[in-house]
Amino acid sequence: MDDRILLIDDDPDYLDLLRRRLTIEGFHDITGEADPLAAARRFADGERFHLALIDMNMPDLNGMALLDRIKNTSPYTECIMVTAVNEVQIAVACIRKGAYDYLVKPVSKESLALSVKRALERKHLLDLLDIDKQKSLPELTRTSPFRGIVTRSRNVLKVLKEAELHAHSDVPILITGESGTGKELLAKAVHRASSRAGRPMTTVNMAAVTESLFDAEFFGHAKGAFTGADKARVGYLEHTDGGTLFLDEIGILPMALQGKLLRVLQDGEYMTIGTNQPRRTDVRIIAATNEDMEQLIEQRRFRQDLYYRLRGGWLHLPPLRDRRADIPPLINLFLDEFCGEGQRCRVDVQTMALLMNYDYPGNIRELRSIIQSAVNLAQSGPILAGCLPEALRAGKRAPDLEPPRDPGPVITLAQLEREHILKVYRRFDRNKSRTARHLDIGLNTLRRKLAAYGMD
Repeated sequence: MDDRILLIDDDPDYLDLLRRRLTIEGFHDITGEADPLAAARRFADGERFHLALIDMNMPDLNGMALLDRIKNTSPYTECIMVTAVNEVQIAVACIRKGAYDYLVKPVSKESLALSVKRALERKHLLDLLDIDKQKSLPELTRTSPFRGIVTRSRNVLKVLKEAELHAHSDVPILITGESGTGKELLAKAVHRASSRAGRPMTTVNMAAVTESLFDAEFFGHAKGAFTGADKARVGYLEHTDGGTLFLDEIGILPMALQGKLLRVLQDGEYMTIGTNQPRRTDVRIIAATNEDMEQLIEQRRFRQDLYYRLRGGWLHLPPLRDRRADIPPLINLFLDEFCGEGQRCRVDVQTMALLMNYDYPGNIRELRSIIQSAVNLAQSGPILAGCLPEALRAGKRAPDLEPPRDPGPVITLAQLEREHILKVYRRFDRNKSRTARHLDIGLNTLRRKLAAYGMD
């Protein structure tokens, strides 16, 4: 079945232009609506569209208000806002209210097609990831791309399934998690599971990218472009064309460079230094960070519009202390890696208890180093407690296993639930659809609870 697309703009000529451009791109089930109130009634009456393109400035009902109505009656309809005003604050407000993208007129046919395709890819992924309708966790269709990731954790298995589904699209992906949780390993698995597996994957540590070298490293330069440029240089975008560009530690990227990266994500175009001809690139961007991105945005150290662009798909890897079932299989993996051929390494019961009880601030990377050191110290014998670091032998436990020193007043689960729901509701500017999606509950369930709290 074709994706149903609704175009909403009070200019009939512009509606015809959008319809023609999308038809050329292979979309067929396209409806135009010049009256925003009529468009709102379509959704209120139960008519369903996969995607809505909404003009911001319309009489009777502006685009922002219409977006609110659509998201409250049809939360899983993806929305793209179209406006003549290029303001970051308006773009961010739209994204916060649930819009997928924000396009500025005049919209090029390339930008329109790219945004629509990505929005529909996201829609299909979210439909597949509606875990609430499934009694059991969906299994990986292909396990080989994820073979290097060892886990028994339900939460991590869910992340791997999400990663597999995202791999079939071209949406940018943001991978978050503490240092040492395996973000680069997951990025490589996504690349291997994608249609780009036969093309290059380039890893760039953004902490090592300086402002003076950014253009040359990403865009490349022509011979003679500047003093010392005695030969042409191929940049990351050209080298990785058709493949995956993995940007590690994206949160460290200086503000001055974030706008340049955003333009590539928006338009897929860049300019090689020393030339005046724009070039197009077909790269899939995967970014990773251990930073609190929302805090960076509040501190004005990271652009909100770039953050939402990168977060077309969001994969979060939990720390090892929250996935203790993974510790034994990871230990076995590292024992196989570090024990000599023909040797049988083993961990005695007391040592395993210490390893299971440790906090692992460095996560999987730290566990690997601990096992490597212990194997060396054990000298082909059993790994005993004395082979472990002092901090680990001291029995430092994870915070969630320590009894609280001061439990404070006891409150009910209902009170805790109420406080959490209202906190998230306010965080998303009272947008019900985004709140329900974030809380992983149904929209009707959220409405009933808000009504009970006197908030609806």
